[in-house]
Parts: sequence; structure tokens; C-alpha cells
Amino acid sequence: MKEKKKVLFVCLGNICRSPSAEAVFTGMVNKKGLNNKFEIDSAGTGGWHAGEQADRRMQKHAVERGYDLTSISRKFNPETDFDQFDFIIGMDDENIHALKSMTRNNSDVKKIHKMTDFRKEWNYDEVPDPYYGGEEGFELVLDLLEDSCEGLLDKLKS
Repeated sequence: MKEKKKVLFVCLGNICRSPSAEAVFTGMVNKKGLNNKFEIDSAGTGGWHAGEQADRRMQKHAVERGYDLTSISRKFNPETDFDQFDFIIGMDDENIHALKSMTRNNSDVKKIHKMTDFRKEWNYDEVPDPYYGGEEGFELVLDLLEDSCEGLLDKLKS
């Protein structure tokens, strides 16, 4: 890997799943000493939480696993994000559809991937939104993200 690979994780509001994906992937990259090889960020397709920290419940569960959710929510910007990032990774089909609706050309479309496309063990085709659920939803999100981020890192290293 010569130049940095730029990865953007995207969910709906950028307060649960995508900041967690950013934290999990950053943790894995740092643990393997590859932090100089990646630029990692997250955003939401909606902007109603812009400027806010991650959901407190998500932060609590992430911290218990050793992840630091420090990112501040922002709305996905098709004018800059498609140009800046190599991989734009949505958490579910709704996010993927929203991202594809913002593309300007085929080059943009090729950058869009679904998080669970990189899964290794868990048999889920989406990372479900835990916002309206209970504690187990946040734990499931982290389980799926750990699995899928590991697969993503393997793919990007090869």
C-alpha cells in the first residue's frame, strides 16, 4: 500500500452505526500499526444530528469493548465526499440507495459498498439500526462491525 486508502462509513444519522464503524476500523488499523495507511471518517445521509456526538448508548457499549467514539456527526456531502474517499460504505440497503441517488457518475457508484459485503462470520445482510431498540441492538451492531471491519481490512491490505 503506497498512498493512503480513504474510507468513509455512512449510516442514516451518523450517531450509532457509522461512527462505531469508524471507531472499530480505526482501532483495528491502529492495532496493526497501519494508521499511516488509512484516512477514516463517517457521515450520515441525513443531517438532523450534525454537530452532535455519537448516541450515549452506543458510546457506552463501544467503550466497554475498547473503542473510542469521538467523531462528531456530519451530513454526507456528495460534492466533496465522492471526490475525497476511495470507499464509501453504507450500513444498510436504505443507506446504499440514498448514496446511489446522490452519485454524479459511474466512478462514484463504484466507490459504494455495503458494510456486510465484507463480513466473514455473521450471516446478516445489513447492519441494523439500534436507535429504537434495547441494549442487545447496540451489542449486535458492534459484533457485526467487528466482523465486517476485519473483512474490509483484509481486502484493503491485499
